Amino acid sequence: MTVTTPHRVEFISDRLAQWAQAKPDEEAISYGDRQWSWAELHERVTRVAGGLAGLGLGRGDRVAFLDKNNPACLEVSFGAGLLGAVNAVVNWRLAGDELDYVINDSGATVLFVGAELLPAIEAIRAKLSNVEQVVVVGGDDDGYEAFVAGAEPAERLPEVSPDDLWLVMYSSGTTGRPKGVMLSHRNIVTHTENVGPALPFESGDRNLVAMPLFHVGGTCYALFGIHAGVPSTMTREPDPASLFAAFAAGVTHAFLVPAVISAVFAAGEKAVAALSGLKYLIYGAAPMPLPLLRKALSAWPRMNLIQVYGQTELAGVITTLDPAAHRDDARPERLASAGTLVPGAEMRVVDPATGHDVAGGEAGELWFRSPQRMLGYLNRPEATAETIVEDGWLRTGDIGHVDDGGFVFVSDRIRDMIITGGENVYSPEVEQALAAHPAVAEVAVIGVPDDHWGESIKAYVALLPGQTAEADELLAFTRERLAGYKCPRTVELIEALPRNPSGKILKRELRKPFWEGRERQV
Repeated sequence: MTVTTPHRVEFISDRLAQWAQAKPDEEAISYGDRQWSWAELHERVTRVAGGLAGLGLGRGDRVAFLDKNNPACLEVSFGAGLLGAVNAVVNWRLAGDELDYVINDSGATVLFVGAELLPAIEAIRAKLSNVEQVVVVGGDDDGYEAFVAGAEPAERLPEVSPDDLWLVMYSSGTTGRPKGVMLSHRNIVTHTENVGPALPFESGDRNLVAMPLFHVGGTCYALFGIHAGVPSTMTREPDPASLFAAFAAGVTHAFLVPAVISAVFAAGEKAVAALSGLKYLIYGAAPMPLPLLRKALSAWPRMNLIQVYGQTELAGVITTLDPAAHRDDARPERLASAGTLVPGAEMRVVDPATGHDVAGGEAGELWFRSPQRMLGYLNRPEATAETIVEDGWLRTGDIGHVDDGGFVFVSDRIRDMIITGGENVYSPEVEQALAAHPAVAEVAVIGVPDDHWGESIKAYVALLPGQTAEADELLAFTRERLAGYKCPRTVELIEALPRNPSGKILKRELRKPFWEGRERQV
């Protein structure tokens, strides 16, 4: 029997209240050795709301949450939302001045911080200009549990609107300081209801929440289980021990990034077998190399694989590649696509230079319009105006095209497109070709200055542990698979690619030595 949601909601917290009434004693979430029923989770959320109100917080006020995955983060988000207040979920991997920058930028007056990360906050406490109170989550002196226990429950304030700001999720900052993406209750509810049917839950199913909650792939994915009324297992980190314990406990739905899936195959047959009980494996947030995807399809023939593509600015997912398309032998090229639009979304493919739509099948910048679209960037009106343009369209900065069936193919980021000898080369195509080499772990392809061609193609390659390959061998490998103008001129072997705190590859760090001091900066 499929789990049903009998009425539409304007706030996800309404769904939580619904399950607390309909099945109060059934499990809502587990975390380590702790479990919460729907009634317990709902009561804790109302107590968080009461505790925040007791501190003087109300509609429009901000809190921030800094910790590895913990159900307390969801409780704070829901509790703040009942007051019309806002939770800014901070990337716990940030360090140095980026951490105090984000907390200050959020405007949070109350900071919830995991005991494990408290030393980082103590080191910058004097720089946190807005924070009036710090509440420690976990550890020997768990201030958060005392905060919850000591508060009187509070229901949602009548003046709170679905269009009120609810969550601030910070972008990865691959090109500069992280930007706070402002998401309303309506943005999040619309996303949950638009994408949820693509990964249906049934009675007896269990959702795995393993990706970081500071990312939409963590928080917004966690809401699918709450919306559907099925129990969720949350792991503090997506480490092998935690993941395999969750698989052994019977999770049926999981969202994992390709790097984690690659690590599963690297861990051997037992690890691969551990995932075989999944009904749905959702993957995204980074491109899945085709060799790895084909390996997954072969290893798990009865599993439903779903690729998702989107952005934080769209509250998460805007296209999905469904299980049938993954195994469509008649259109195998669609395995490289990002799928089709979620309900209620519109798309344009636009020439970024002219702003005009391109002809069908041609490449251009992907623009989307949907109620999922963010309110804007916190404290960044100019960046908001550059991203949200006329008639509410959101510019993604991604280059792609659409085929005759409405399948979206994402080629590159605009700034990552390489123009060599007048030809456009999309770095992911070159990266996919190199990634097919059995010794290659990961690849990043960039354009470097070339006095003759304008740019030439350079590849940075990290090899799998225990594997060897020479640069000339890798160059020859790509020449067998790509047109000559798309092949790298040089390949450089490195131990690991530079990444930002969210795990995204920092191509700007690879480009910097080549473009520094030049008038043109790619």
